[in-house]
Amino acid sequence: MTSPWAHGGSMLVLLALLAGCGGKDNAAAAPAGAASAPPQNVGVVKVRQADVPITVEASGTVTALQSVDLRAQTTSTVAQVFVKDGQNVKKGELLFRFDDRADRAALDKARAQLARDRASLADLERQFTRAKELKAQNFIAQNAVDTAQANFEAGQALVRSDEAAVQAAQVSLSYNELRAPISGRAGIVSVFPGSLVQANATAAPLVNIAQIDPIGIAFTVPETQLGSLLAATRAGELSVEALPPPGSAKGAPSIKGRVTAVDNLVDSSTGTIKVKAEFSNEARTLWPGQYLRVRVTLRTLQGVTVVPQAAIIMRGNERSVYVVGPDNTAKLVPVQLRQAMGEQVVVEGLEATAQVVMEGKQNLRPGTPLRIQPSGGAAAAGASAASAASAATGASK
Repeated sequence: MTSPWAHGGSMLVLLALLAGCGGKDNAAAAPAGAASAPPQNVGVVKVRQADVPITVEASGTVTALQSVDLRAQTTSTVAQVFVKDGQNVKKGELLFRFDDRADRAALDKARAQLARDRASLADLERQFTRAKELKAQNFIAQNAVDTAQANFEAGQALVRSDEAAVQAAQVSLSYNELRAPISGRAGIVSVFPGSLVQANATAAPLVNIAQIDPIGIAFTVPETQLGSLLAATRAGELSVEALPPPGSAKGAPSIKGRVTAVDNLVDSSTGTIKVKAEFSNEARTLWPGQYLRVRVTLRTLQGVTVVPQAAIIMRGNERSVYVVGPDNTAKLVPVQLRQAMGEQVVVEGLEATAQVVMEGKQNLRPGTPLRIQPSGGAAAAGASAASAASAATGASK
């Protein structure tokens, strides 16, 4: 006869086994429920196809294409001043006149000497002609003809010397009028009528004249850009623009110009090379000595893919972005950076129709479901708020 305790023990073992199996099923179902993450709010932008100019910006100094310091070439006193401070002058315009009485007297003396020697030469020429006639009639010897010829040739040389003296006196007299050698703008005049001037290269200039239009800008670029710079100049005229200086009116336009020269050596101490550019300056917006920024367009990348810098994920040497996959989930795509342009960057490795995640990417993993919103401050705020709420809910659980 079977004991009732034995039947009771069998029933307890069976109930325990059933309970154990049910526990395993519940444990297996728990991770599956946890793996199905809720959709994440993200802000996305579409990649953009564009032609992107490759530019180099540098600091430059405005320089006059021509600048001349005017100094006296004679020692005299200033008789008249015809130029004013800051006046625009034309080439050949009379600027200063000096006291020329001594030089005029020297010129008159040279001319008188020339007239006297020309008269003497005429007499010597007649004597030489008469001597040849007498020799033809055998009235005089040959040596008399030779003497008359020598006197005549000496008279010719003396007249040529007098003519040169007259020219020298005229040159000295011309130094008493100082004219503009170039067209440009005069600086500050440093002499007045009655001032003493001297022919001295170290003396202070009477005035400086600088060419204002056209005008140049000298700047330096890194030697790493030398190859691109030379290739651009060989391809044709290389454009450059002068950016508005600090303090300019809002929306002031840049000034277009062209590169005219690249220096023949790299400065080894700074690793830069000098470049000169020329600009039209009819509006007189550029001034010699002014410091400003210039931008040189080296080449243009045609039809490249452009995304915001903020979308790039950096892990060591790797660069990647999250894009919206076909099933509306996050997909991590590696990219190669070609050119940075402020807040935008040119990349390779993305399809032309891709949508790139801008806001909320810090919470994503490959395969995460996405709830897509247009990129922007409101979307970013919403995504951040949703992420914070989700984190807070998870923490409370």
